[in-house]
Amino acid sequence: MFGKQERPAPRKPAPALQLPIARVVLDSPLAHIDRPFDYAVPADMDANAQPGVRVRVRWSGQLLDGFIVARGENTDHVGELAPLERVVSDERVLTPHIAEVSRQIADHYGGTLSDVLRLAIPPRHAAAEQADPPVASEPFPASPNVSAWRHYDAGAAFLRRLHSGEAPAAAWLAAPGLTGAEDWPAALAEAAATTAAGGRGAILVVPDHRDVERVCAALDLVVGETAYARLTADMGPSQRYRSWLSVLRGQRSIVIGTRAASYAPVANLGLFAVWDDGDDSLREQRTPYPHVLETGRFRSSGAGAGLLVGGFVRTPVAQQWVETEFLRPISPNPQSRQHQVRVTIAGEGHEQDRDAGARAARIPSLAWRTASEALKSGPVLVQVPRRGYGIGVSCAQCRQAVHCQECNGPTVLPDSGESPHCGWCGKQVATSECTNCGSTQRRVSVVGDRRTAEEIGRAFPGVRVRQSRLGQVLDQVDDAPAIIVATPGAEPIAPNGYAAALLLDGWALLDRPGLEAGIEATRRWMNAAALVRRSAAKTQIVLAGVPAHGEVRSVEALARWDPIWLARWIWQTVVNCHCLRPAA
Repeated sequence: MFGKQERPAPRKPAPALQLPIARVVLDSPLAHIDRPFDYAVPADMDANAQPGVRVRVRWSGQLLDGFIVARGENTDHVGELAPLERVVSDERVLTPHIAEVSRQIADHYGGTLSDVLRLAIPPRHAAAEQADPPVASEPFPASPNVSAWRHYDAGAAFLRRLHSGEAPAAAWLAAPGLTGAEDWPAALAEAAATTAAGGRGAILVVPDHRDVERVCAALDLVVGETAYARLTADMGPSQRYRSWLSVLRGQRSIVIGTRAASYAPVANLGLFAVWDDGDDSLREQRTPYPHVLETGRFRSSGAGAGLLVGGFVRTPVAQQWVETEFLRPISPNPQSRQHQVRVTIAGEGHEQDRDAGARAARIPSLAWRTASEALKSGPVLVQVPRRGYGIGVSCAQCRQAVHCQECNGPTVLPDSGESPHCGWCGKQVATSECTNCGSTQRRVSVVGDRRTAEEIGRAFPGVRVRQSRLGQVLDQVDDAPAIIVATPGAEPIAPNGYAAALLLDGWALLDRPGLEAGIEATRRWMNAAALVRRSAAKTQIVLAGVPAHGEVRSVEALARWDPIWLARWIWQTVVNCHCLRPAA
């Protein structure tokens, strides 16, 4: 009578009458549970527990988030199935196409499905799901303008196949020096508009937010401001989720963004375009570190969509796909190539006879003359590979590098008139006698962008000098005469193009660690040179601080403006490398 009474077992919910089994992928990085698990679907959740929705389930005694990927009648599990704990939202955020592509990417990179789904599906924002839908977009023009593609031989055929519902795949080498309605953003916008006119969607992926702004401006002219969705990592959670939902619900069929847009759930995808695929920002920084190029390959092949890989440089990966005929080349036509930018390597040819120290000088006389002449007609771009004032300090007498007495780190000069300090530990480096020659005089051996701007400002009194670097990037400059000192990737846009460009300290890009230093240097040089307006009469680009272009193929590719030749040479070198050949 007074003994311990057992509590009655909790009442089990009645199962759903049809398809009572839900297959759920768990949001967990553990590799050993990287597979679907079966759960029972309670009858009161039957209507909402559909494939693609977010759910909460109990696994190993703890509650985990997950996605339903399928419903079924039977299960291989022996014993009683645990029921779904809760349907978080009835929004089907995981589409079958994204689920399939995510599985392929996880297998390709050796990751888990949950890692990829965390990249593909943004966190839920309940208020955004309940918010009013965006303004309806205007109808797409039946025959959009395609004038930006008139500079390319195969451009019209590529757009024609997109409009007719086919799946062309192309490697697009953009023509440099084009501005306005003929620039590469206009070409991407016209390709997306042509795809949308054929009844399919398009995804345009670019490296950073400045490129997004340029393509958005082009899309505004071609399809209107309300015809596309924007997806970038710097958007707020609510704004990003709401924009993502507009794509999922079919309210927007064109998406433009950074790598965050590569998984956009566009219905009836017809085009996946990637611009400047060699940029580091197109590789995800979180496991399993997928690259947008591979994501586009899986998405285009799974959806029967077209693939466009564009840039001013052909990367080795894109060249490999061209050589294996996965991609077809789209290159500028002969008429366009006649008016490309002209590149001169300082210290070569007749310039060596006029200035014997041109190769050794950091800013040779040719660069000064080019800048002085170009300032009469517009701004001049100066690319400097390193940020800061004095990146390295050495002895003024024997040129031996000065190191920190505490940690042996490099000595840097933060600004003019300030004391040098260690670039590693941050401690001030006292002035002492050189261990090699005994001198106490010091000099800046490696110059950064701030010191360069100071030197050029003294050389051109009265000319405005502006800087663009990490943390203070200029989006655009006007056409007034000025000198713009920028680090690679931070070059602002001039509406009508720069009058000239000086590419300084080329050795700093060539000496970067990694096997891709050569092609990366060429990519950064060409991206800067492509901002210069076209001219067939005078030298517009001066590259200084590099070996002769017959010795370094990256320099020769820039001098000839032939990135395909460089990419093909790299690809053939890898193919013919004895260490990569399969054993007999």
